[in-house]
Parts: sequence; structure tokens; C-alpha cells
Amino acid sequence: MADVSVYGAGPAGLMAAEVLATAGHRVTIHDHMPSPARKFLLAGRGGLNLTHSEPLETFLERYGDARSFLEPAIRAFPPDALVAWANGLGIETFVGSSGRVFPKQMKASPLLRAWLRRLDAQGVKLVPRSRWPGFDGRPALLAFGGASWPHLGSDAAWLPAFAAQGITVHPFKPANSRFLVRWSDVFRQKFAGTPVKNVALTYAGKRVRGELMISQEGIEGGAIYALSKGLREKPGHPLVIDFRPDLTEEILAQRLTKPRGKDSLSTYLRKVAGLSPVAINLLRETGTTPDAGGIKAMPLRLERPAGIARAISSAGGVAREEVDPHFQLLKAPAVYCAGEMLDWEAPTGGYLLQACFSTAVMAARHLASTLETR
Repeated sequence: MADVSVYGAGPAGLMAAEVLATAGHRVTIHDHMPSPARKFLLAGRGGLNLTHSEPLETFLERYGDARSFLEPAIRAFPPDALVAWANGLGIETFVGSSGRVFPKQMKASPLLRAWLRRLDAQGVKLVPRSRWPGFDGRPALLAFGGASWPHLGSDAAWLPAFAAQGITVHPFKPANSRFLVRWSDVFRQKFAGTPVKNVALTYAGKRVRGELMISQEGIEGGAIYALSKGLREKPGHPLVIDFRPDLTEEILAQRLTKPRGKDSLSTYLRKVAGLSPVAINLLRETGTTPDAGGIKAMPLRLERPAGIARAISSAGGVAREEVDPHFQLLKAPAVYCAGEMLDWEAPTGGYLLQACFSTAVMAARHLASTLETR
């Protein structure tokens, strides 16, 4: 047995601690917050999307240019292994209509309580209000998270120590975030908090299907998050919204030849084109002609992503070339990184948590094996 410290009590840190303890090592988890997994609990308020049930090849494609970096870890601990792990805690799961996997209780707190009980039974110690002392030559696994929701724990206070060690960390940026739009006061007051369902979005040549949500400051939702990287890194293009992606422009144009009669324009568009009130008012808000072309391709100008503090996740982190295939730091042997502090990003849909868990398992398994040979 060896003594080993894990820093960060989010999902990656807790999973790393479990793997190390299962391998027979004495594990202490340190976290500077007064209680563990605060961001994990926040994510669970929306149902806790653990992973996704789609075929693994399709699943891996969701990581974009980070696929080759993450693929070995995800294959070593894939979505079905994560589901089996949750089931082993007594947490039943189900697959939603979108293919996403959730706990049946639709909360993070029951899973976290069961998990902490297991860790306690394994002898894992949890030390709150305890910060990482920096590189001291001792083995450690770091799971500090990225830089979103810093008041919940991921405050990136570790960056100066990495800089002093000469370790490249790419600047953190908001990912899966709201994008700002200058709504009129009337539109904002009437439609903030309203979903725009079953749309297709195109940005800089990439098209996705999904749902939007109008917010006070702009626009967000699953379809926006899927385009997040392009929206952030290629600003200036219009976001093109197709309100009727299941109809061709020709079929829609034919429907719009029906006489309007005494109906108001809103009533007419609702009846003939199947548009919701928020879609009709978005056309009005952007000055788009409500014909077939406008309904199929309404341009919307976005300003910039909202601040990182309220982004669901962050891009950037420890550069990929700074770690080996097991996420061990090349400039600090026996120190491993896991989770969102590494440089990768993914859309929502189960991909975020899956990669956090998988990188933690990969790193902890390798750390455990090296401890055994010391």
C-alpha cells in the first residue's frame, strides 16, 4: 500500500480516488471547498446527464479534434462501463428519447451520497478546505476542473504553479455557453425563458438540429452548445435558423400560397407554416421576411459568448503535449491530471461527464500501477 493524494473532489477526483483505493492504496482527497462535488450537484439539477447511448464510434466523433487525445481513455472506460458503475452504486439509469443516459431519480445528490459512502468504506479520507501545496515531488492526481462556475470550486488557482514549472496551459474560454444578442425590450420581456423547439442551426458551414432557449441576454440551449466552438472561434458569421427543418423550401412555399383571408399574419403563419409565437416574433425581431426563404434561413447576429463564470464548461487547459498517454505530466513525473483541467471540450449530451470519468480512470489506473513498483 502507498499513500497518495487526490486534489479536487469533483467527479474526476472522486473517480480517481475510487480507482486508487480499489487498487489497495491509502487515498486522501483534498478540496479547498467546504463540501465535495458542488458543480456536479449543480449539473444534477437538470437531470444529471451521465453519458450517451449512441454507438461508440459516433460518440467519439463528438469530441472533434480532441478525439485522438481522449479515445484511449474512453475506450478503456466507455459509456456502458459508466452505466454499470452507477448501477453498482444502486443508481438505476434510463435512456431518454434523445439517447442520453440519466439516473432514474433525475438528481445528482442520491448518486453522490452512495458514492461517498462507498469511498468511506474503502478508507478514503476527504479533507475539505485543503489546497494543493504545489509540486513537491510526491505522487498526486490533480482534478481541479476548468474555469467555469469558479465560486463552486474551479477557480484555476493552480495556474501560477504550472507556469513556474514551465507547463503550458492554454487560456480557459467559455464552452457550452450562452451567446449574447441585443434583443429589443419588448421581445426580451415577452419571450425570455421561452424554448424554440425542433430547429436546425447553421454556422460557418456546420449544421445541427435541436432546441434553443431565449434568455434575457441572448440565446442558449443544446443546439447552440453543439456549435459553441465555431461560434466562439469564428465570430462574424450570421447564425442561420431553419424553423421548419422537416419541410423543404418548395413545400413550405406552396403552403404559403394559401390565401390569408381575415387572419392576422401571426395566426396565418401559425396555421399554414406551423410556426410558434416565439418563431414568428424572431422573424419580426430580425426584420426577416416571413416567406419560405426567411422561415428556412433566418439570420441572427450574435455578439460574443457570455462570461466564463456561468458557462456550463470551459475550453482550454493543460496542453495535450504536456502529458503522456496516461495523462501524466512530462515535466512532473508521478503527477497526473484528469477531467476538465485538460485541454479538450465537448458539447452537452453526456460527453462532458464521460470524458471526466474516463480520463480519471485512465490516470488513476496508471498511477496505481506505478505506486506498486516503487
